[in-house]
Amino acid sequence: KSFLNHTAYLSCYFPNSQKTDIKDLRVFWQKEAVEVVHEIYYGEEKHDNLSPKYINRTKMDMDKWTLQLLNAGIVDEGQYTCIIQHRDKGSPKVIHTSQCLLHIIANYSQPEIAWLHAGELKPNEYLNLSCSSSGGYPEPKNMTWLVSRENKTDRLMGPMDVSQDAVTKLYNVTGRLSITVSTNILTTISCVLHLGGQLGSLFSVPLGI
Repeated sequence: KSFLNHTAYLSCYFPNSQKTDIKDLRVFWQKEAVEVVHEIYYGEEKHDNLSPKYINRTKMDMDKWTLQLLNAGIVDEGQYTCIIQHRDKGSPKVIHTSQCLLHIIANYSQPEIAWLHAGELKPNEYLNLSCSSSGGYPEPKNMTWLVSRENKTDRLMGPMDVSQDAVTKLYNVTGRLSITVSTNILTTISCVLHLGGQLGSLFSVPLGI
């Protein structure tokens, strides 16, 4: 995983690396087996075969056998393959391959609750709320609402609209909730954006009614 516009690190370490002279190796990285991302040709960096979008964006750390992909963007997501060939009696022979799957992460803004209601709230009248978060990636899983009254908290689901910016590919999300609230008991409402996997969840500032 790599954060948007940061450097992504793709490892290609292989066990015999310390015993092998880099001048006897051809090392190249491919994306989805079609685009050449980086190439080291018997000790020298070679740029002739590179896909244009990777020119001046990659560096190979030969001590750690790690490719650095600078300014990683959402279009860089995908599977990368590292192939190492050894010059064996003149004809190159593949001695190592490894694969990395790159995922890009962009942080969503803190969810923010908006009051979609004009005037004073009357008893047993429906209260309409929205909750919005923007500029994130990947697409979130869902949004839930936490409604707390006295010592009880209910978890509610509401509709969630998701839109993706055509240029940046980042997502904006808006959830909605329609609920009746008692006018003589304090009700606290929060919305929670669930990002899925190991990315966790984002909580809004609670709204007290």
